Amino acid sequence: MAFNPFLARPDLALLHPYLQPPPFPSLPGPTGFFPRLPTEMTEMPPPVPHIQEDDGVVDDPKVELDDKQLWDQFCSCGTEMVITKSGRRIFPAFKVKLSGLDKRSKYILLMDIVPADECRYKFHNSRWMVAGKADPEMPKRMYIHPDSPANGEHWMAKGANFHKLKLTNNISDKHGFTILNSMHKYQPRLHVVRCAELINLPYSTFRTFVFKETEFIAVTAYQNEKVGTLLPHSAVELLQNDDSLYVKPKKKLPLACVDTSAPTTGRGSAALEEIKSVSVFEQRNSSSISKFTPKAVKFDENEKIG
Repeated sequence: MAFNPFLARPDLALLHPYLQPPPFPSLPGPTGFFPRLPTEMTEMPPPVPHIQEDDGVVDDPKVELDDKQLWDQFCSCGTEMVITKSGRRIFPAFKVKLSGLDKRSKYILLMDIVPADECRYKFHNSRWMVAGKADPEMPKRMYIHPDSPANGEHWMAKGANFHKLKLTNNISDKHGFTILNSMHKYQPRLHVVRCAELINLPYSTFRTFVFKETEFIAVTAYQNEKVGTLLPHSAVELLQNDDSLYVKPKKKLPLACVDTSAPTTGRGSAALEEIKSVSVFEQRNSSSISKFTPKAVKFDENEKIG
């Protein structure tokens, strides 16, 4: 089963600014985002932890990975996720279906990505192999699903899509993206918390779900040509699910009819650049990879892209 009750709790201090710091940062407490300053207030007793009251709600959350066949295809080749300075959304998108929730109770869904092991990898002779000890990791940020908190009926009806979570290798990132090291292996985790407000997260019970097929290696450019064979399909799916990249023209045209050589400006140009960057694999392997070759249909220069 995906649910694992023995996994470590996520570092909730990284939910800043959703959770406020304690009034006395120097008092004993869990390490986290906020600094611990020296003080002479050593005789004060430690804060009494809040114990979650039993509200009588009985639930048994279950989570099913959506698009499992697509994940299995990538997993069989060795899933790779591209990370960039500006942030890159994950593909395949992490989507789940939920059941067993209490319809009226509110739940918060969170996701984090943690190291799968303590190794650094390299791609050599068409396979991944251990290249040494892992580099020090930055604290892993928690990504809260935008619909949180929502009642169980909402989650069970609509599921949850984490396609807007972004990965970066910029250690100075200020946008809340998940910071990863290139050539390291990671495991996404989903946390389901029955909780009405974000401020109560530290005192709530976490149920953590892990799907082994979502494990991946972070890269700055795709290494395995077998993964490249899935990219033409991936490019279309990526643009259809990414609001910041996919631009619908005024007259609806299929994606295959867009001419990537046609001059465009603004967001339309950014979308076409994304098609090129995702569908074109490294030049040295270009002969062995199926490419995305759209038909030539140019946009009217006088037509506005909406």
